[in-house]
Amino acid sequence: MRPFLLSVIVFCLVASAGFAASATDKEYIVVSGAPALKEWEKFKEEPHDAWWGNFVRPARVRMQVLREKLGPDAKITWLVYRAGYERRSKRMNEPDVLSNILSVKEKFGLNLVWFSSGDELVNYLNQGLPRDSVKIANFEYYGHSNRACFMFDYSNEIDSSSKSFLHENDLKKIRRGIFSRDAFVKSWGCYTGESMSAKWRQATGKKMIGAIGKTDYAPMYRNNWVPMLAEGSKWGG
Repeated sequence: MRPFLLSVIVFCLVASAGFAASATDKEYIVVSGAPALKEWEKFKEEPHDAWWGNFVRPARVRMQVLREKLGPDAKITWLVYRAGYERRSKRMNEPDVLSNILSVKEKFGLNLVWFSSGDELVNYLNQGLPRDSVKIANFEYYGHSNRACFMFDYSNEIDSSSKSFLHENDLKKIRRGIFSRDAFVKSWGCYTGESMSAKWRQATGKKMIGAIGKTDYAPMYRNNWVPMLAEGSKWGG
């Protein structure tokens, strides 16, 4: 075989191997916090989470888009704050929401990870998969938040408060270098763009899109299940 032809074949094999590896050397992460309990919210002027699926349905739609775009071998991981859904289901006498969540896992071939604290979420980011070889290419959060933290159980265990959260001062626990160069990061919670986005960038080197103002999940069914910005709010980060 002539040297030139051999070189072309070797190059093609190497390029093909690199392309094949690229389909599986990234992880796409979506996080769902828990909804509030209606018993505490129903009498408020602006009640939260009349529907238990506020933070599940948009996550499901987003992961379906990722699966269709990336193919069956892509690593898509869904982190869900389990205790909040168990509490909501029991206290509100609603359907077995955990079974609904599990059905999404099966339908789209997801890696479902239950978590119970901010530290557990950070630990998964840092070492859920070997980060030397599998970088995080997508991180999106659906849930309650304020300008300084993700609140996984807002008004779920304590009225209008949260015991389980990830505060912006703890973002320094996230290892540098675990995200891909072109990673997409977005918080779909309220107010994140006012402070937490800047702390995220300082900690990880990656931009996190966040709302300056409020997000609104109530009309998302009219927007292909994508949460919308409240009037007067905008995206920042």
